[in-house]
Amino acid sequence: MGTERATRGTVRPGDVAVLDANGLDALIRRLRELGFETKGPVVRDGAIMPGPISGASDLPVGVADEQGPGRYRLSAAPHSRFFDWAVGPGSWKAEFFPAVQELWRANVDGASVALMEPILDAPPLAIVGMRPCEVASLAVLDRVLMEGSYRDPRYAQRREGTFVAVVECASPAATCFCASMASGPSVDVGFDLALTELDDERGHRFVARAGTESGAELLSSIDHGSASTEDLNAREQVLVAARARMGRELDTEGLAGLLARNIDHPQWAEVGDRCLSCANCTLVCPTCFCSDVRDSSELDGTIVRRRAWSSCFDLEHSYLHGGAVRTSTSSRYRQWMTHKLSTWWDQFDTTGCVGCGRCIAWCPVGIDITEEAAAIARSDTGLASRVELRGVTS
Repeated sequence: MGTERATRGTVRPGDVAVLDANGLDALIRRLRELGFETKGPVVRDGAIMPGPISGASDLPVGVADEQGPGRYRLSAAPHSRFFDWAVGPGSWKAEFFPAVQELWRANVDGASVALMEPILDAPPLAIVGMRPCEVASLAVLDRVLMEGSYRDPRYAQRREGTFVAVVECASPAATCFCASMASGPSVDVGFDLALTELDDERGHRFVARAGTESGAELLSSIDHGSASTEDLNAREQVLVAARARMGRELDTEGLAGLLARNIDHPQWAEVGDRCLSCANCTLVCPTCFCSDVRDSSELDGTIVRRRAWSSCFDLEHSYLHGGAVRTSTSSRYRQWMTHKLSTWWDQFDTTGCVGCGRCIAWCPVGIDITEEAAAIARSDTGLASRVELRGVTS
């Protein structure tokens, strides 16, 4: 983008502009000036993870990744693009629904008990570099934790007021199947700003779309140019190429009913023989929300209640009086997959999968949820009667 095109004209929701690489840095710095706790993808511990950022140089510049079943590696890219990678193991879920969270503590002194709840007074959060599948995952969590009959106040307080600058995906991994789930590589809702990174003969730049008043105001406050027809066509070409490079696909037509009527399918035993019941898939999943509440006591009389992530792969997860209900690994895998792709529709009127592929890449033995669904579909041996789920008919 030539500097002669730079301007600070008024931007409105729905408008499209262009930023150069310096514009991305200005965007991040402007968010910090506005008082946001600004976070984005960073390289940490050999992976791309969420972390604090103060400028564009903190992002994974010139970094690429290689992913496959049970495999994840970073490598140096032969260019200086910021977002030439797919999602890593850490999702943005943890920002709003932490892995461990204190609910309250009590100090016991004789007959006196003083109960205290933690003060939730963090600055508003801005995320730069969220992917479309992660925007979709937050919409799922919003449905579960904020919009249902039981509103999680801690989740809601952190989630509300969050500024989201999503970056559309140009480099899906071999494990990605977001196109099948209608959650990527493009994005249409759920963001304040949507960026698409372009790097061609016309230069390194970003097509920027304002999704909200907040996004429009931010874009108005930094140097930007007008998006040309060539810029818009280049964006579309990037997204078409990304869809073509998608490494996996999942046939969702009638999938909920298929799984519901195949609870005794022999594939569950086959995958159970391979599964380690390690819970990696649930830990990296951006929509899994199961948790456990535990109390601990200290010698000074303090009692602390904490909520921590749990998993349906844990034996204790299905514990009822007398023992666990799901004692076999195959039954626990079946619970996870059928909830994610089938009964989630009954509960929340949506799927519980966004096609990010994390559960495939981070499974130590490389179990692939898309292959397991296809294997059941190839030999649909369940009940002959039709099974109807909300929004989906088998």
